[in-house]
Amino acid sequence: MSDLLQLVVSEGASDLHIRVGTPPTIRVHGILHRVEGPSLKPEDSEELMRSITSEEHIQSTREHGGADFGFAFGDVARFRVSVFKEKGNFALVLRQIPNKLLTLEQIGIPPSCKELLYKPRGLVLVTGPTGSGKTTTLASMLNVVNEERDEVHLITIEDPIEYYHHHKKALVTQREIGVDVPNFAEGLRRALRQDPDIILVGEMRDLETIEAAITAAETGHLVFGTLHTTGAAKTIDRITNAFPTNQQEMVRIQLSTVMQAVISQLLIPRIDKPGRVAVFEVMVNTPSIAALIRDNKTFRIQSDIQTGAKYGMVTLDSFLLDKYQQGMIAREEVITKAQDPVTMQQKLQELELAQSLSAPATPSKPKK
Repeated sequence: MSDLLQLVVSEGASDLHIRVGTPPTIRVHGILHRVEGPSLKPEDSEELMRSITSEEHIQSTREHGGADFGFAFGDVARFRVSVFKEKGNFALVLRQIPNKLLTLEQIGIPPSCKELLYKPRGLVLVTGPTGSGKTTTLASMLNVVNEERDEVHLITIEDPIEYYHHHKKALVTQREIGVDVPNFAEGLRRALRQDPDIILVGEMRDLETIEAAITAAETGHLVFGTLHTTGAAKTIDRITNAFPTNQQEMVRIQLSTVMQAVISQLLIPRIDKPGRVAVFEVMVNTPSIAALIRDNKTFRIQSDIQTGAKYGMVTLDSFLLDKYQQGMIAREEVITKAQDPVTMQQKLQELELAQSLSAPATPSKPKK
């Protein structure tokens, strides 16, 4: 196992998969590569699993079909581990969590997002599909708070703890689900009695947690959370729809006042060099957007984001186009990831036409 983890670190892989019937597999820059060697037998995968898993987590896997935990690989890296049963055999997925936090500039997040870290209260959501870098973005944002904001108490509730934050200017309390606290909702309720200034909720996955996060934001705390949605409008709808119909209007009113911003992100393979690049959509709450949330007109939020550059807003489509023009991402990625693929196709055609007209005519070479 130690050799495999070393390989993950040296290759810069994001994940390691252990399955019976195939060699260990690593994911590098979004692409899976099998490690050279024989396919794993049931006893191999169990041995690899036992080398890093506590008896308690093995028991949990037997009883509930899976367990999640984090562990440190020496001083080199941390891993988030998911152990589970598959066709009756043990299987593992390990996600590498780099020890070194990236700066906001390295992540490429729009500069307007830094201002959100100084808000006295409200809800800031970072959204996107699984594996889109939400945890990394949030960890980097909290690191800025930790390094720059004096005398704030920062509480994180995570499942499991991924990035470790040491006390810098801020006082940091990190609580892990299943170790320090039973679930997110309970962690949030307890956090309110622990004199917090800022609370990070690792995942807003159920009604109880969403409700507790909104309450925390309403009672004068800055709350960061994540959701598996893409785009600001879908995020607002997802939160509202989590509530029973008779409460939805009330929730919309609450969201219109507590929501500070929604940052949506995707990771896209680069074509200029190995790796992936993050693309963002940023919605900042303005009186106009608050009114749209309140009146259940979220479908019109997109046009407000398009015209809200002066408030620090960015649409996902303009961000994609920008990265394409910089030669970082492929044309088909721009179209498949765009929120409005038809308009994006037209823009790309206009762009290519303009480029072909402005390009100096080159004499055609004689065919060999």
